[in-house]
Amino acid sequence: MSERVIPVVDQRQRALIAHVPAMPVPAVGHLLDRLHRPLRDLRISVTDRCNFRCSYCMPKGVFDKNYPYLPQSDLLRFEEIERLTRLFIGHGVQKIRLTGGEPLLRKHLEVLIDKLAVLRTREGQALDITLTTNGSLLVQKAATLKAAGLKRVTVSLDGLDDAVFRAMNDVDFPVADVLAGIEAAHAAGLGPIKVNMVVKRGTNDDQIVPMARHFRGTGVALRFIEYMDVGATNGWRMDEVLPSAEVLQRLQAQWTMVPLAPSASGETAQRWGYADGQGEVGFISSVTQAFCGDCNRARLSTDGRLYLCLFATQGHDLRQLIRSSASDEAVSSALAAIWQGRDDRYSALRASLPPEASGSAGRVEMSYIGG
Repeated sequence: MSERVIPVVDQRQRALIAHVPAMPVPAVGHLLDRLHRPLRDLRISVTDRCNFRCSYCMPKGVFDKNYPYLPQSDLLRFEEIERLTRLFIGHGVQKIRLTGGEPLLRKHLEVLIDKLAVLRTREGQALDITLTTNGSLLVQKAATLKAAGLKRVTVSLDGLDDAVFRAMNDVDFPVADVLAGIEAAHAAGLGPIKVNMVVKRGTNDDQIVPMARHFRGTGVALRFIEYMDVGATNGWRMDEVLPSAEVLQRLQAQWTMVPLAPSASGETAQRWGYADGQGEVGFISSVTQAFCGDCNRARLSTDGRLYLCLFATQGHDLRQLIRSSASDEAVSSALAAIWQGRDDRYSALRASLPPEASGSAGRVEMSYIGG
């Protein structure tokens, strides 16, 4: 087998200026991009570090002990995140997802959550504040996160077999500790809990049915994610993608499944329930069934770059803008102009793009902007 060549491009050196429009753009709570998609969901990466080395996200061959992580001074401060979140709310954001890297590695994260929990949407409702984690630190932190105002968690777990899981996280972390973290989150009231499983053909696809069986009837929603061509370092190949349709077939061979309606506008997962009422599963099918058409998500990187697509190559530098003493009106107008210019729909176009356009070179890493 020939070796894979992994191109490495530091997207942190590639940024677009966040221009302030000449005419202010009022924040009226309803902002549309060029494809008439509203802004509703903001995903905030609070760290570029992780204690796992999953091959599909932060492979050890690239993210080794010499990898130059962002210095503390480059990270957005909690007060800056709070300010930007408040301005995003003015344009219609209702849901905040904290991501990483592994977000629980950010010191005093509960302080940020406490700041965000007091914010209100334009309708006067509390924000839907969620967090995606690998679960390794949930036993220690679940209760504190809940007390600070976190609503729920999504836990990444790619298999129940301990050998398979240790191989995928590539740091020999035991699956039992993640399961204990899920139990701690449940005990703390961080629910409903979701569990995300990235499925790679030939690597962990034998874990599909065991995972479904384990979480069936527990109230945990298991979601199967197609292995995606995110970033430039994961050596993605189409022959390692197991389409969601095939995952569903494996489940249907075991149980009677029925389709469910989307739980919210812009929902990324196609939902299916067990006919006997023992819960549901979801399928996130970015490769084979793109959901770009109603994507309402923006992503804020650890150092304050605004990305409009998970497959983007450049972000808009908001950190420089807010550290330049720009007024709230100016920053808010810049956010609006960026979103109004958005026409990203990479997944929908993937199959029709020429090789040079569909390749991963220069694409932002998932660990930098979160999933």
